[in-house]
Amino acid sequence: MHQSSGRWRLGLGLSLLTVFLWGILPIALTVSLQVLDVYTIIWFRFLVSFALLAAFLGVRGKLPNLQQLRSSSGKLLAIATLFLAFNYFLFMQGLALTSPANAQVLIQLSTLLLGLGGLVIFQERYTLRQWIGVSILSSGYIVFFREQLANLITAQGTYIFGSALIALGAAAWAIYALSQKQLLQSLSSAHIMLIIYGGCALLFTPFAQPATILKLNNFYLLTLLFCAFNTLIAYGAFAESLEHWEASRVSAVLALVPIITLTAVGFVAVFLPSLIPSENLTLIGILGAALVVTGSIAIALGKSD
Repeated sequence: MHQSSGRWRLGLGLSLLTVFLWGILPIALTVSLQVLDVYTIIWFRFLVSFALLAAFLGVRGKLPNLQQLRSSSGKLLAIATLFLAFNYFLFMQGLALTSPANAQVLIQLSTLLLGLGGLVIFQERYTLRQWIGVSILSSGYIVFFREQLANLITAQGTYIFGSALIALGAAAWAIYALSQKQLLQSLSSAHIMLIIYGGCALLFTPFAQPATILKLNNFYLLTLLFCAFNTLIAYGAFAESLEHWEASRVSAVLALVPIITLTAVGFVAVFLPSLIPSENLTLIGILGAALVVTGSIAIALGKSD
């Protein structure tokens, strides 16, 4: 099984970068969905990420060779590629039917499943302090998302269906992430992501409509490009964080993503109210956010046995 390098500060920094980028991504995706279909957005994100990463590795003379590819597990690469593609598709479909805040509520199932997988599959261990952190974090989610969870109960059929798709996407993402961590035994994180980006781009090519991208105005084109660059940088940072830190602790830091999303939604609602509706946070919601942050820190920075 893959063992982390032990450079936990670097792993923490990369995890926080991933949190920020994933936190603001649903807003850009929601805007892009106003003018493009799900398949085209996903295809473009993967294609641009693959092209830029391939160019970067090519300039540095670090493209993967046949010997490296043969030494890696083809089955694990296929699993990682397919389940990341499933995650993108299910999350985007669910986002189109719900809202950025709701999407981030449910997609957090992925970080909990990733942490559980790290404990079970990679024999990572939580101390008592970390288990207390898990309890605090879980309580924080219940409090913080009280209004959103209540909405799920009374939502229309399409809203509930969209939420179910996001939950399935969360499970798909956890499988992808655990597969990628094991692949780090034989390939670098950059090589893994290059193969996965290319494979996912091929999977969505038959369903994409590239001609619609050429009709976008500058604002929507820049938004789409941001989504693509976000994919490359965020997943690159996430993949590298797993090289230096335990999967269970990375997952704890990723639990902060919904707070970034709700903060960003509020910011956009003030300065660009026509794009994204505002999210109203009560004092109870703020308390829940504080509990989530406290629990995440306890899990991420608690010393292992």
